Amino acid sequence: MVIIKSPREIALMKEAGRVVGLVFKTLEEKIRPGMSTLDIDTIVERTMLDNQCIPAEKGYYDYPASACVSVNDTLIHGIPSKNIIIKEGDIVSVDIVASYRGYMADACRTYKVGKVSERAERIVRVTKEAFFEALKLVKIGNHIGDISHRVQEYVESNGYNVTRDYTGHGIGSHMHEDPTIPNFGKAGTGAKIEKGMALCIEPMVLEGRKDTRVLNDGWTVKSRDGKLTAHYENTVIVTESGYEIITMYEGEE
Repeated sequence: MVIIKSPREIALMKEAGRVVGLVFKTLEEKIRPGMSTLDIDTIVERTMLDNQCIPAEKGYYDYPASACVSVNDTLIHGIPSKNIIIKEGDIVSVDIVASYRGYMADACRTYKVGKVSERAERIVRVTKEAFFEALKLVKIGNHIGDISHRVQEYVESNGYNVTRDYTGHGIGSHMHEDPTIPNFGKAGTGAKIEKGMALCIEPMVLEGRKDTRVLNDGWTVKSRDGKLTAHYENTVIVTESGYEIITMYEGEE
């Protein structure tokens, strides 16, 4: 069941989203070669706690960290580790959820570390563009399938694939709520978009095949063929006139 958010709930989610944006701004300034993925997790947790938010991923189904930090061929759910060292040319996805007074905001950015290859540059760019292409269809009366179809269409037209195994979702007092928002599908299908919906739209893009594999840790999801991946996400509130993104910091591109 899709839960329509009240103005009070949206206000709380916006504060969580503001802190998510602050985390991303901080990471943008600090990510560099030689850091471990655990160093990134430490920055995420400290920034959230210093701003009266709880890192909601920590402990979620026993997940051990405050962020999912996924490097190169890891699509999602990379567990931070002191043994995974970021190198010049890597692309690093950082997926975070902040909770403020019981309400959440969820977003992801894929960072380019130093000078990256043209391959890496392009997949990061197309993944982000796919989000903003889909965002054009967030309008009252449209369908969730319109969003899904546009992500798939844009990604595949650029020569990439979208995962069939993981999806975007609604959000509120729970991290994952209805509706499910796949990155593939048929326009005109799925739930109708209504004012007050809170949606996490998140293109998850693979350079090669769409197939993924999960490591023995039960979390880390990698491309099956070892090729690059990228992930971009924001929490979006449906408004009378369209939408509001609540997880970008002021001035973010």
